Amino acid sequence: QVQLVETGGGLVQTGGSLRLSCAASGSIFSIAAMGWYRQAPGKQRELVAAITSGGSTNYGDSVKGRFTISRGNAKNTVYLQMNSLKPEDTAVYYCSAQAGLAPPSWGQGTQVTVSS
Repeated sequence: QVQLVETGGGLVQTGGSLRLSCAASGSIFSIAAMGWYRQAPGKQRELVAAITSGGSTNYGDSVKGRFTISRGNAKNTVYLQMNSLKPEDTAVYYCSAQAGLAPPSWGQGTQVTVSS
């Protein structure tokens, strides 16, 4: 019902910044919340940041104060501004969308690598 495509990943040095984008298509008007999750090799997927249709946000403890999630005016794009990046931020970052009561939709992921 909702298709998601992430862009903006890449290689960055410690202390640098990246801006991830997630473009949604399909039943975008039914989206209640969108978020970013990440998964590093050998680790479980964890919440990075989430934003509701009303604009409230929630962040994982490890990224508070460094990352910012936002949505475009058209509500079909969500962004993740990542500042002060650390090597431990290295992971595949996935965009997620919750549309009504349906199971969450997931993007294909984009690799973020932070070198020391």
